[in-house]
Amino acid sequence: MLGALARAGHGSVVLLADGNYPYSTAVSPTAETVWLNLRPGQIPVDDVLETLLGVVPVEAARVMATDTGEEPDIYGRFRELLPSVELRPLARNDFYSTARGPELAVAVATGEQRLYANILLTLGVVQ
Repeated sequence: MLGALARAGHGSVVLLADGNYPYSTAVSPTAETVWLNLRPGQIPVDDVLETLLGVVPVEAARVMATDTGEEPDIYGRFRELLPSVELRPLARNDFYSTARGPELAVAVATGEQRLYANILLTLGVVQ
């Protein structure tokens, strides 16, 4: 994963996705996929996010909006970990379209079981 992140740069996008995410159809074919989905529930997406934040700066974050408009509990955890970054919700198809785009450099498959635990991170620069 460190190698994949090192190859990504400012403006590159990193996808952290739950165990329900359609990796074969909703990830850019040029992105490097890191498989951390060892088994259901392992490794949770917020553990991966917390680890990544010690390695790369994040300037923007987009999450997958629910069909009902209700906010999933995982958003609260994302906000705890990214206090100075606004979470921008995208409709499911817009989220998938963004993840299929050329800016996606890294996709991280987790074993996360919480629904809507998908986040797109735009990398920033070290200040």
